Amino acid sequence: MAVFPSRPLKSHSIHALLRKHPSVFGIPFLMIIVGASFAMQGFTQTRYDLHAQKVSQLNKEQELGLRKSRKKFDIREEYYRLSTAKDDDWEIIRVPRPKGLPEWGVPPPEPPANADKA
Repeated sequence: MAVFPSRPLKSHSIHALLRKHPSVFGIPFLMIIVGASFAMQGFTQTRYDLHAQKVSQLNKEQELGLRKSRKKFDIREEYYRLSTAKDDDWEIIRVPRPKGLPEWGVPPPEPPANADKA
């Protein structure tokens, strides 16, 4: 049985060039990707501008609708309304302490004695 050679019979010069210098393929590929992103910039900007214009039109229409039905705000009226509100409908209830905790909580820890000498 015959042994086949490890290299192909017809070797193109492009394969040898790409094996020696892979940047011959990589650099044009990256330039196409970057160039396409710059070319698409106008289309994407138009898309976002149209979306922003649509949103701002809705906000203006809503703003016009709110202006007609809006009640005039008076700070004195709000003050008197809040001051006359009933605050007597609640009851003071003490929260039970966890077991083992003293009545007035845990005192803060004392600083170490040698902290001043540092």
